[in-house]
Amino acid sequence: MAQLLAGATFSFAQATGAAKTVSGVTNAVEAVVSATAHGLANGDIVWLTSGWANLNRRAFRVKSITADTFVLEGMNTTNTSIYPTGGGAGEVRKAGQFTQISGVMNPNSSGGDPKTINYRFVEMLSELTLNDGFSAVSRSMEIDVDQMGTPGYELLKSLTENDGECIMKTTLRSGSIQLLPCKLALNEEMTGGTSAPLAVKLSVSGTNRSLRYA
Repeated sequence: MAQLLAGATFSFAQATGAAKTVSGVTNAVEAVVSATAHGLANGDIVWLTSGWANLNRRAFRVKSITADTFVLEGMNTTNTSIYPTGGGAGEVRKAGQFTQISGVMNPNSSGGDPKTINYRFVEMLSELTLNDGFSAVSRSMEIDVDQMGTPGYELLKSLTENDGECIMKTTLRSGSIQLLPCKLALNEEMTGGTSAPLAVKLSVSGTNRSLRYA
């Protein structure tokens, strides 16, 4: 069934939990992370650093918790060319409480698209294509000026001033979520006029790929 953005909520959190050493990550359809006494619970959102570049600085939901291991839900690391065996060690931090941003208008998203390179050998008449990763994700939204002073607005100001990394969570009415590790920039210059509410603009710059969960 198709879904609409109407009714969606946007919230942000920093990875404020104590850093726990990740001693290893398995090559599996859903990667298993080893971190002694990590203290996480099923459903927690975490921010991970890893020796694997495609896993580094990404946000995940965790499941299948044991005392010293957890699973990165939806993260396939079976390709040992991209995820060399034994190379996934790093740190994990639990995300703090997510704070919702209210008064959001005109949210937009760009980037995340596959990049390609076209080339042709001299003896060929048709070009060939190579995949070259993905473009950077950028998002933006306008926020009603009357939100100034609310917890969400003050969090955005703080993250902007400190250039802090955080996690953006988009929650649809169905309950499905999308997580994007990112940095923020809040422009408090008001825009609008006699026919539109006054608003300020938030720019969101992804620091790695997003991940969706049902």
